[in-house]
Amino acid sequence: MAKKSNSNLSELYLEENKDQIYENALAEIQSFELPLGSTLRSVYDDQPNAHQKFMEKLDACIRNHDREIEKMCNFHHQGFVDAITELLKVRADAEKLKVQVTDTNRRLQDAGKEVIAQTEEIIRCRVQQRNITTVVEKLQLCLPVLEMYSKLKEQMSVKRYYSALKTMEQLENLYLPRVSQYRFCQIMIENLPKLREEIKEISMSDLKDFLESIRKHSDRIGETAMKQAQQQKTFSTALQKQNNVNYGRNMHLGRNRILESKNEITLKRTFEDEDEHEEEVLTAQDLVDFSPVYRCLHIYSVLGDGEIFENYYRKQRRKQARLVLQPQSSMHETVEGYRRYFSQIVGFFVVEDHILHVTQGLVTRTYTDELWNMALSKIIAVLRTHSSYCSDPDLVLELKNLIVVFADTLQGYGFPVNRLFDLLFEIRDQYNETLLKKWSGLFRDIFEADNYSPIPVANEEEYRIVISKFPFQDPELDKQSFPKKLPMSQSVPQIYMQVKEFIYASLKFSESLHRSSTEIDDMLRKSTNLLLTRTLSSCLQNLIKKPHIGLTELVQIIINTTHLEQACKYLEDFISNITNISQLTVHTARLYGLSTFKDARHAAEGEIYTKLNQKIDEFIQIADYDWTMSESDGRASGYLMDLINFLRSTFQVFTHLPGKVAQTACMSACQHLSMSLMQMLLDSELKQISMGAIQQFNLDVIQCELFASSEPVPGFQGDTLQLAFIDLRQLLDLFMVWDWSTYLADYGQATSKYLRVNPSTALTLLEK
Repeated sequence: MAKKSNSNLSELYLEENKDQIYENALAEIQSFELPLGSTLRSVYDDQPNAHQKFMEKLDACIRNHDREIEKMCNFHHQGFVDAITELLKVRADAEKLKVQVTDTNRRLQDAGKEVIAQTEEIIRCRVQQRNITTVVEKLQLCLPVLEMYSKLKEQMSVKRYYSALKTMEQLENLYLPRVSQYRFCQIMIENLPKLREEIKEISMSDLKDFLESIRKHSDRIGETAMKQAQQQKTFSTALQKQNNVNYGRNMHLGRNRILESKNEITLKRTFEDEDEHEEEVLTAQDLVDFSPVYRCLHIYSVLGDGEIFENYYRKQRRKQARLVLQPQSSMHETVEGYRRYFSQIVGFFVVEDHILHVTQGLVTRTYTDELWNMALSKIIAVLRTHSSYCSDPDLVLELKNLIVVFADTLQGYGFPVNRLFDLLFEIRDQYNETLLKKWSGLFRDIFEADNYSPIPVANEEEYRIVISKFPFQDPELDKQSFPKKLPMSQSVPQIYMQVKEFIYASLKFSESLHRSSTEIDDMLRKSTNLLLTRTLSSCLQNLIKKPHIGLTELVQIIINTTHLEQACKYLEDFISNITNISQLTVHTARLYGLSTFKDARHAAEGEIYTKLNQKIDEFIQIADYDWTMSESDGRASGYLMDLINFLRSTFQVFTHLPGKVAQTACMSACQHLSMSLMQMLLDSELKQISMGAIQQFNLDVIQCELFASSEPVPGFQGDTLQLAFIDLRQLLDLFMVWDWSTYLADYGQATSKYLRVNPSTALTLLEK
């Protein structure tokens, strides 16, 4: 029963549950919010007769709704009827109202036509106004662009290219982007690159013109710079002199007032001249317009091609440097050729220095130093070559002065010039060589014009003129009355003065070389030594060897060299006074004039001996002995007496020679005469000699012995000079006395009477 009861309860629960399901399904269908598919599926899923039951439920639901609708209609029916009645009553009023509204609308339309027309006109005006406003706004955007472009064209026409590039930059970056949609802007944008290229081409053309201009004006620029440097140096020198004068004024206030006043006047004039020159002299900026290179540099920098411009400029300038450094083939002939060469180089580097300081990066110090080093090597090579062709010392000196001004000028612009001063030392040697050649000619002219006789002075004035030229001192001669003669010939003071002139000429080259006084003193002494030991010595040697120079001239040359040798110490004092370097300084060189004049004197002495012997030979050659005469003439031969008279007069001239020289010459002459007479006896062509001829020959030898014993030259001791004829005397005595027994008996003994007679000589003469 219990089971059955539970089964009934379950069925009842299920039945109620199913009804609830159908109601929910209907509620879902009515809501129209959820999809019907899932709802209907829940009704039919696994339920037998579910469709029928659902339809029953649905019909029941419909009936319930119908009843509710009917109730609602019945409730509102009377109100609906009343509303219809009211509506029918209003219809008539509505018709009237419609007519009135239609009439009012017609009258309103008629009245509004004019308003509509005015309104349309206003609308059209407002549209135009808006369009005008838009146009004005657009024009306000476009006008600055057009104005800038017009400004660009104007700048191009007046060649303000850098400003034109700035204007282009503003157009591209600021103005054109605002109106880029317009066609004219596109045309402008397309034209701007063309204008840039045009500006580059024009700028490059201006730069080429500038480079050509500075090439043409380089010599004038350099000349101006060198003139300014020279004026500055002159000014500094004058200022230094003024300082020295002021110092001297403080030290010797009362002694040199007149000299100081003159120096002040001279200095004042120098300063006035400097001011005048400064007003006249133009600078490089005055001679050349540098604006093209600035403009081109700025333009290329703005265009971003600054490096291209720098490379082009440097390349062109290097080419111009090579052209400037190439000298003319005839440059060495005149100083103007050198001046033009230096002016062009200075002008080139003055321009480069100016470009270096007024531009940034176009040229650098490294670039200019590299260019200068290249140029300096070329300059030195050119000067070495061309200066070697110079044979005129004046031209070499002017070349030196030009090099000094050239070096000082470029040194003022910061270029190193030590190698140029080193080159000047090489040119100094060449200058000395040209001086030596010139002075060699002067010495030759002096020697040729000399009369080789003592200088006659008629009065005190003439005497002072001579000693003003040559430092001659002789107390004994001073005691003599006028007129009198100085021992040396006219060439001595002339030679001495020319040596001093040579020192002055050598000093001119040593000036402005930035060397110390000690170095200048050393250079002067070395140059003077070369003049004395090489040039003057060579001229003296050539003079001595000339055939027309006789014994009298040779004697005078020996006297002259003696006085010149004594004057060497005065030359050393002269150099010391010029350089203010004491001779006591350790490194001071000495003059070698002593050896020069000694060598010349020795050569002259040797030439005297030679010429004296030659003269003796000339007399011997005219001897005409009759070797077969039976007896002698009783007097000496004429030729021999003439020879002795000649020797006597010649040795009288030797009184001014040093004693040793005269004695040597006399002894040499006697020995040579003795040998010549001996050779005459022993001549192989002479076959026979008579005793009469021997006696005549003996008379001649006696005259020779008498001459030797008369002491033609003082200073011989005893019969020293007679010993020159001892060989002849013993030989002739042997034959005259015919003392053969004594000769044979005493032969070989130191006490032999015929000790100097050679057996072969005696035998040869005996055979004849």
